Amino acid sequence: MKILIYISLILSALSFSQCSEQTLEEKAAEIHKKALTLDSHTDTPLRFARDTFNIAEYHDGHKTYSRLDLPRMEEGGLDAVFIAAFIGQGHRTAEEHTKANAKTHEIIDSIYAQVNRNKDKVEVALTPDDAYKLEKEGKRSFFIGIENGYALGNDINEIENFYNRGVRYITLVHTKNNNICDSSTDTVENNGLSDMGVEVVQKMNELGMLIDVSHASDKGFYDIIQHSETPVIASHSNARAVCDNPRNMTDDMLKKLAENGGVIQVCLLSNYVKPPVEQPKRDSAFQALREKYNYFKDLDEATYAEAVREWHETQREYPQILAKVTDLVDHIDHIVKVAGIDHVGIGSDFDGGGGLEDCFDVSGMPNITLELVKRGYTEEDIIKIWGGNFMRVFREVQNAKEI
Repeated sequence: MKILIYISLILSALSFSQCSEQTLEEKAAEIHKKALTLDSHTDTPLRFARDTFNIAEYHDGHKTYSRLDLPRMEEGGLDAVFIAAFIGQGHRTAEEHTKANAKTHEIIDSIYAQVNRNKDKVEVALTPDDAYKLEKEGKRSFFIGIENGYALGNDINEIENFYNRGVRYITLVHTKNNNICDSSTDTVENNGLSDMGVEVVQKMNELGMLIDVSHASDKGFYDIIQHSETPVIASHSNARAVCDNPRNMTDDMLKKLAENGGVIQVCLLSNYVKPPVEQPKRDSAFQALREKYNYFKDLDEATYAEAVREWHETQREYPQILAKVTDLVDHIDHIVKVAGIDHVGIGSDFDGGGGLEDCFDVSGMPNITLELVKRGYTEEDIIKIWGGNFMRVFREVQNAKEI
C-alpha cells in the first residue's frame, strides 16, 4: 500500500512539474510577443554582396550558416535589428582608407537594396519610435550601424555623411588598432583613444549618434567614457568575470558603463560566452584553409565561392562545440548583479560568429526569454533586456543632438 502511495506521489509530482514547465513556456511566449525585441548587432550585410541572397527567403542555418533572414526573424519573434556595415582593418594609407570608405558605402547601398526589394516586410528605421511604429504595422526594422571606424579614414566629416545615410552607431574599432582607438585584441599604440578619436566622440555626440565601445581596449573604453557627454553602448560584449576574454568587460568597466547610463548587449559568440573546448583537429583543418586561400584576401569571385564551399564542408566535418543559452544567461545574471537590470540587452553577432547550441540562429531567440523566465526575471525585466534598455539609451543620445 505504501509503495502505491509513493508511486502516486511521484506521478503527481511529475505531472505538476510538466504543467509548471508548460506554464513557463506559455508565459515566456506571451512576454516575448509583448516585448519589442531588438538585437543590437549582426553582420548579415556580409551576405548582401552576393546577388543570390534575398533577406526575404528562408535559409537553413545548418546548411548555409546564414543566421538571419526575415522568415526566421518572424519565427524567432525578433522585431528589430542593427545590421552592421562591417569593414575589416587594413593598411592605414590614404589609398586604403579611400577604399575602405567606398566599400562601406557599397555595403550601405546593399542594405537599402534588400529593404527596397521587400518594403512590405521591412523598413530602415532611424529612431526608436520608428521601430515601435513598424512593429504595430507588422513590419521588421533594420537599423544601420558601422563596425570599425576605419571606414572614416582621417576625415571627421565622413561621420555626418554616414549619419545622413541612416547610420545610427559606429563601433569605433575592430580586432586591430586604427587611427581612432586601440583594439582589445592588439598591442598598445594610441594608449586608448587617439586625438582623432576624441574628435570622433565629440562629433558623434553632436550628431546624436550612438558610440559603440565593443572591441575597444580597456583604456580605450575608459577614455571614451571620459570624453562622451552621452551614454554609450557595447553592442556585442559579455562579462569578463564569467568568461575571461579581452573582448569582454571587467566588473569595473560594467560599473562605469552603468554610471555613464549606457548598456551592454550580451553577445552569442560562443568563445565570448564560455571558454572554448579544445578541438585540435578542427583548429588544424581551418588553419589549413586559411593558409590555402591566403587568409581570404584578394580572392576573385570563383575562388571565393570555392573557399566558402570548403569552409562549410569543414564546418560540417568538424562542428564547433558551442556554449548554450544557460551559459549566456549566466552573463546576464552577472551583469544585473554588478551594473543593474537597466544596463543589459542582447546583441547576437549573428553572421559574424554568433550562435549557440540552442540558439543557433535568430529563430532560437525565444529560448533566451524562456531561460530568463525560468530564472525568475519579471515581465518588466525581460522587456528591458529585449530592447527597452537599449531604446532608452538611443533616445537619450538622440535627444542630446545639437540642433
